[in-house]
Amino acid sequence: MKKLLAVIAATFLSVPVLAEPTKGFYTNDSMGCMLLRECTDGVEEVTNLLDISRQYPNTSDFTPVATEFNIMLTSLNRVGVKVFLADEKYFPVGHRGVYHTVGNNFFLNKTFMHRPGVLMSVMRHEGWHAAQDCMAGTINNSMIAIIMPEDNVPPLWREMVERTYPKSAVPWEAEATWAGKTEGMTADALNACAAGQMWMEYEPTPLTRKYLVKEGYISK
Repeated sequence: MKKLLAVIAATFLSVPVLAEPTKGFYTNDSMGCMLLRECTDGVEEVTNLLDISRQYPNTSDFTPVATEFNIMLTSLNRVGVKVFLADEKYFPVGHRGVYHTVGNNFFLNKTFMHRPGVLMSVMRHEGWHAAQDCMAGTINNSMIAIIMPEDNVPPLWREMVERTYPKSAVPWEAEATWAGKTEGMTADALNACAAGQMWMEYEPTPLTRKYLVKEGYISK
């Protein structure tokens, strides 16, 4: 009897306990739990486009976006950024994706990724944030910097962002929104990051250059 109880206890203790956000799902708390990789149920790493397409059998043709998607994913992997497809319960209502500057991962809301156009828009947008992370010295810090001068952002995208984001986030989100709607823009920036050519291919803004020099990332 004692042996049986010991076996039952050992079996019970070996079952992993899945973490849940303390304030419930569909909240910033649940998103934080996912970003910290404490909540992993329903969160799967994307290693290629098949990991996306198999989630939506017979509903969408992802072939037209395959080349750009795979180019971005390859560059992201080269710099240590992982991409995950995650259950919508981890996102506040309406959120389609999020990049984490500390964990260097980004997460796609599974509910919206069945449409190739939406998938690419979110991939480009969040991938641009990863490139901004790279522009700020290294992917392995918690800083991000704008890549383009603010005046370069087309007014359409800046005005859209000004209506939907806090003022403090506008410079970063405006160019990420622009990149999200522009084929190849994010792929080029991520390739520059992966190749160690970020500051040669994209001239840092004066404030970013001052920061990079001060922190020793560049000499002048």
